[in-house]
Amino acid sequence: MPANTKSRGVQSRLDSLTHEEYKSIAQKHEPSRTTFKNCVLAFLVGGLICEIGQLIQAALMSWFDMTEKQAASPTVALLIIISIILTSMGLYDKIAQYAGAGTAVPVTGFANSMCSAALEHKAEGFVLGVGANMFKLAGSVIVFGVVAAFFVGLIYAIFGLQGVLHP
Repeated sequence: MPANTKSRGVQSRLDSLTHEEYKSIAQKHEPSRTTFKNCVLAFLVGGLICEIGQLIQAALMSWFDMTEKQAASPTVALLIIISIILTSMGLYDKIAQYAGAGTAVPVTGFANSMCSAALEHKAEGFVLGVGANMFKLAGSVIVFGVVAAFFVGLIYAIFGLQGVLHP
């Protein structure tokens, strides 16, 4: 009984608070945001992922006598495979918790979103589970990428026809 009485007292106190009073109390208990630290971590980890990509590309160019253009696609494929392996082992999410947006921006973040959705829904079957749900997170990335590419292409076509982009 005493616990019930105590909870009713807290509830009546919460009911009597104004919106401003509640907002003030909530702000006192809210954890501080470390925006600068988060930005630096995202920059460093995203840069590290890109540097790993550069190292893979340099290795492919050296070991297999590829040009920069020839090594580009295998480099992206290897980064995607590494991301999928790390996601499957549960490591990519731990890195993402630490680095934030630094892991979401490169192609590895796109691969992670698709792989994690596939892993989450694999119990529902390949067609209705994996196939139907894999693009839920990544679908918006694809849509915005296609729309942005369309508008960039449109701008390039308009200015290209007028000789602005081609001397």
